[in-house]
Amino acid sequence: MTDNYLATRIDDDVAVLTLNRPDKLNALDVATRIQLAQTIRHFGPGDLVRGIVLTGAGRAFSAGEDLHAAPTTYDELRGAVATFHDVTRAVLETQIPVIAAVNGIAVGGASEITLCCDARIGSPAAEYFQPENHRGIIISNASSFLLSRLVGNHAMRIVLGSERVKADEALRIGLLDEIVAEEYLLPRAVDTVRRWNPDSRTTAQHLGLLRPRADEIEAAFAREDDAARQSWESGALTEGIAGFLASKNERRQ
Repeated sequence: MTDNYLATRIDDDVAVLTLNRPDKLNALDVATRIQLAQTIRHFGPGDLVRGIVLTGAGRAFSAGEDLHAAPTTYDELRGAVATFHDVTRAVLETQIPVIAAVNGIAVGGASEITLCCDARIGSPAAEYFQPENHRGIIISNASSFLLSRLVGNHAMRIVLGSERVKADEALRIGLLDEIVAEEYLLPRAVDTVRRWNPDSRTTAQHLGLLRPRADEIEAAFAREDDAARQSWESGALTEGIAGFLASKNERRQ
């Protein structure tokens, strides 16, 4: 089943959600983020599937926010950021494991969505790129908390330096938990979900113990929202997006 730019199928009792806009490197618009959060919540109680795998179609996991549909007012910005935050909430509310199968580059907000997942399995083509600091945009999805939780002080150079992190380095510093060949990526993710959610019926309790607490996540959201407001009011955000789009147009000419 495909709804907008999100494809859904059930594979061996596991819901596989595929960001499905390959011609745009699976860039995420607001409608897709809303649909993604709704779909995760649909499967989240665990009465339909053992777990969820999130991946991308084509050669990218996702290019992050679709900047061609960037906010033009502060209210639009608040609404757009809220839809990113809500995907994180949806994942952390599930009673079943959620695994990101990172098949290619994961940019900005899309890379941040993987941080709240219970594992990140990558192909050799997996790559992390958080360019926000060089574009005047603010990180979201509680990544200000989750990234440091995963990689410690590497978070500073990843965010401030807007560095690209290839698969091998991502594995070394903890962004990825495992690297497998492209053809085995989804089978491995599905198999991991099934192994992590056996018939013991205590998986939901252990997820609650191991995942970050809701108050920690909400506090990170609040800090990120305030930073986004400051970026908007200073003009850094609109200038950064305009500069990115202008340079992209120049490359096409």
